[in-house]
Amino acid sequence: MTEVAADPALAFIAQTVAEHPVVLFMKGTPDAPRCGFSAQAVQILDHVGAPFVGVDVLQDESLREGIKSFTDWPTIPQLYVKGEFVGGSDIVREMFGAGELQALLAEKGVPLGEA
Repeated sequence: MTEVAADPALAFIAQTVAEHPVVLFMKGTPDAPRCGFSAQAVQILDHVGAPFVGVDVLQDESLREGIKSFTDWPTIPQLYVKGEFVGGSDIVREMFGAGELQALLAEKGVPLGEA
């Protein structure tokens, strides 16, 4: 973990993922997504009623590049639940369609509200 400690962007990502049950690293904000994939992930999380923190990677180049190396996943958005990387937009959409996202959130103890 020395690499994480040495890189402020990676340290921020690790801290954010540790502090919040559900985190979506995305382009834009939940209220104003700046790409279709991020917008889709926000819509799905809103639909299942999962409270989440959105982190806009467009605000900082080191954050945008850092999130890709943090998980070795090349695309944004990226969803984390209870510190665990879930996947990007396609995986979130597929899991939602199969009911797996809702099951994962419930299994991890994330309270789901009304859509």
